This record gives sequence, C-alpha cells and structure tokens, in this order.
Amino acid sequence: MEIYYIDRKSGQKVREVVVGDNYLKWMYGTSIGRTALELLIKRKIFSEIYGRLQELPFSCRKINSFVDKLSLDMKEAEREKPKDYKSFNDFFARKLKAEARPVSMNDDTLISPADGRVLAFENIDKERVIQVKGFTYNLLSLFNDRELAQEYEGGTCVVVRLCPADYHRFHFPDNGLPYKHKHIKGHYYSVNPISLQRIAELYCQNKREITLFRADNFGQMLLMEVGATCVGSIIQTFDPKKSVVKGEEKGYFKFGGSTVIMFIKSGFAKIDDDILGNTHKGFETKVNMGEGIGKKNISKEYLKLIQKKG
Repeated sequence: MEIYYIDRKSGQKVREVVVGDNYLKWMYGTSIGRTALELLIKRKIFSEIYGRLQELPFSCRKINSFVDKLSLDMKEAEREKPKDYKSFNDFFARKLKAEARPVSMNDDTLISPADGRVLAFENIDKERVIQVKGFTYNLLSLFNDRELAQEYEGGTCVVVRLCPADYHRFHFPDNGLPYKHKHIKGHYYSVNPISLQRIAELYCQNKREITLFRADNFGQMLLMEVGATCVGSIIQTFDPKKSVVKGEEKGYFKFGGSTVIMFIKSGFAKIDDDILGNTHKGFETKVNMGEGIGKKNISKEYLKLIQKKG
C-alpha cells in the first residue's frame, strides 16, 4: 500500500517515505504478523524495551542513515551535527531553531500544534467520529468521560499524524491556560494509515494523554497525544495552571511516529478550506508547527461571555 499526502506549499500529491514499510505490511497484512501484533507488538513491554534501547549510546550509529534516507534538513536543528547527540532518542526529540518554525501570532489564527499530516472534520457526531473511510469511533470511548464527550458534540476535530521524519515536539495552538493532563492506558498499535485502515477504533485502544486547555481565542479545547508502536514515552514539559503563549512547547514524543489530536467546541473555529477539501478527498495535508490551519469563528464579546460562564 502506497501512502500519498498533499504538500500544502506546492499543492502537489506526494508519496510518503514510510520507515519500516515492509514490517508494517507484514504485521498488519499477514496472519503471522497479526498474531505477533496481538500477542506482543501492541503491548507496552515491547515499546518500552525498544524505547530504552534508543536511549543507549550505541543507538547513535543509525542517525546518519536515518537523516539520509528521510532527507532531513539538519540545518533546522539547534544541534546540526549528528555526532552532537548522545543517543538516537536524543536526536529524535531534537529541538529546532526558532526561525525554523515561525508561529503565526495573529489572534484570529489557529495554528498547527505539530509538524505532520493533517485531517480535519467539522460538525462531528460524538457517536461516529471518522478515523479513516470505513472506520469511526465515539468520543466516550476516546475520552473515557461522558460529560466531555457531550461537550464536543458538533465541534471540530483536527488530527495531526507525525511520521518518524517529522519534528517530534508538540506545542500549544493558542495563548491560554492548560490544566493537568489525564493519562489513559492502552495498547501501542501503529498510527500509520496501513494500521488505521485495519484496526477499528484504534485511537480509543492506544495509550493517550488528554489536556484540557482554556484557549484565549478558541474557547475550551481538548488536546490529546496518542502513543504508537515503539513510542517509548509521551513527555509533557508544560506546567499545569500556568499561562502559556501560542507556540510554546507542550511536550515531545520519544522514538516512533505518533499523533496529536485537537478537539474544539462548536462555533469557535473554521478550518481552512484546502485542508477540509483534501480531507474530503481522502488526503492528508502536510503542515508545519506554527502554520495557520484555521480562523476564529465567533466575536470576541461572545467568547468572553462563554469563558466567564465556563
């Protein structure tokens, strides 16, 4: 299975370079692979052990080949030379220079919280949120909270899928106040489209962390990070109940591709037409952290009233 996405800058359809492509096809496309997946690979211990190996000094040996295979621009990184990293995980969660990811600071602009490939859905049904064509999930199973699920009925869902080639730190999409994150235990299925088309309610089954975020310009939002195969950890670096600035770091993933999902209440945001159009056609749109992906959809006066009541 080949995976294509839309490069937003050029508007062209691009074939994705998938790390471990043959491995994923074996794991999700063969009976032996699916057996191994269910008995071992989806379990916490497998990803924990793999993650710990990426912390060891010998793991540095694969950095150069990883950079070459995925054509990574190391000039964006604060530490440009592979030899300056103490392990593969140190490299994988590398910080970038501020100028490499300019943040759109206009109050009316909703930014992407991470580098990745975006799908966006407006006016969502809490009982049937789209995972991919043919698969849906419900918000109660995802949040483990009936009241929260009801609050986002008719709202907006933005899914940012991070590939191994992407910058793996995630950030706040607006100025505001974050609260303590909630950890939900789960499995470690891959979040690649290959697995999303084969595993029902995948996001509801995987490990995930949820943060309630009271955004200054987009109301109460729910920010979620979803773990995946070989993701050693989801690291949160923010301080709960301490105000943050748009684009400020929230945390990072250790090794592996993963996903950041934003839920916005009904009436607060309008996602850009190109992203919605690509999603409707079945294509993700490649964006960078800090890039505008939507606009504020209500008046400042109404927003202040809602926040005061909330």
